[in-house]
Amino acid sequence: MPNPHVPSTLLARHGEALDLFGARVHAVRQDQWDRPTPCTDWSVRDLVNHLTAEQLWVAPMVREHRTMEQVGDAFDGDVLGDDPVGVWDRAAAESRDVFLEKGALDRTVHLSSGQAPATAYCAQMVADLVVHAWDLSRAIGADERLPHDLVAFTLREVSPYADSLAGSGLFAPRLTPPPDADDQTKLLALVGRRV
Repeated sequence: MPNPHVPSTLLARHGEALDLFGARVHAVRQDQWDRPTPCTDWSVRDLVNHLTAEQLWVAPMVREHRTMEQVGDAFDGDVLGDDPVGVWDRAAAESRDVFLEKGALDRTVHLSSGQAPATAYCAQMVADLVVHAWDLSRAIGADERLPHDLVAFTLREVSPYADSLAGSGLFAPRLTPPPDADDQTKLLALVGRRV
């Protein structure tokens, strides 16, 4: 089985995940920004804000080699302003560009959990984009089917640390999928989503 952290594979999945979530952002109607999502206490706007802020962190962490303490609260609160789709597009484009820079995936980044390879950081970003693309799809009534390659990647990525996700407060406890579940259903159960 190919290693999902091989740079070319990882960068392909990252770009696909950005495109997937971005397509859902572009599908949000003006009257849907305040709708609830499967993420407890998050509206559609809150969810898009969270993912946009995550993309804004990439340049300081990967390109500029800054620590979380050095970045501080720069991306706390509302980052979307009056143009949520435009801000998402710019943040996603910068995130993609930073990871595509020569040597970017060879670097070490300083995360809240300590130092980590940039490949691990990028893989976590992919997983977050994929899971939250489903959340956003459900919230706005868009197609909930996720691309197979992204589902398989995210399932491999999340499985080793799935049990710790609920403890973070950002995910519900894992569920038991039905015996005949497909990979998407297994992934969603792993992160506490009821299909």
